[in-house]
Amino acid sequence: MAVPPDTASALMDVIFVLGRTLRTTLSHMDDDLLPAALAGVLFLLWRTGECRPSELAAEMCVSQSALSRQIGELVERGYIERHPDPDDKRAHRVRVSEAGADVLRGVRSRRAARLGEALADWNEAETDAALRILGRLNDTLAPVLTDNARRTA
Repeated sequence: MAVPPDTASALMDVIFVLGRTLRTTLSHMDDDLLPAALAGVLFLLWRTGECRPSELAAEMCVSQSALSRQIGELVERGYIERHPDPDDKRAHRVRVSEAGADVLRGVRSRRAARLGEALADWNEAETDAALRILGRLNDTLAPVLTDNARRTA
């Protein structure tokens, strides 16, 4: 059964606003650790694992040139390690360094604490329901994102 267009539009709006709210609420105090854009790149690389920058760019749905500056800054800070690709000596691979994992743990811990404080009046059943529904939504949308990333890479 297809979701009616008005319902899909309303859901899209709520998701957009939720994303903005989360970014604003959870990341604005992390600038002393790492700017939000760099934290996002670091998190996605941590989740993806070692890869070529082009693969990370596809995962993020951005061009490799747009990602290049951020990777360079994270390498400069010592949060990402860059090394030659054993399969293609002209290319390189990137991975989160131990220092990057440490800063990422700090960012995630601070954000989790702020989210926990913001959700203080939620009970465990409400939190579990949100996890289940958002997890299902992500599982449904992730293949679409992956297909779109492959087409644009």
